[in-house]
Amino acid sequence: RFDRLRYVEIKHGRISQLAFLGQITTRAGVHLGGDIDYAGDSFDSFPNGWAAINGPDAIPGAGLGQLVAFIGLLELGVMK
Repeated sequence: RFDRLRYVEIKHGRISQLAFLGQITTRAGVHLGGDIDYAGDSFDSFPNGWAAINGPDAIPGAGLGQLVAFIGLLELGVMK
């Protein structure tokens, strides 16, 4: 049981580090090139931080649902 708890703690620490670096790089103005969907919305057309989830220019609900489903799939299926 202790080894499992250690593994989970290390995994969550690494995910937190990646989230922090992602936040810092996007706030510095570094975005992926190209379009995020077929409608022509680019990656830098969405705001940073909480405004990307809840705001006037937020990610559409279907896109947010895809993100949550993908993260759940990774958590339950891949990163056991």
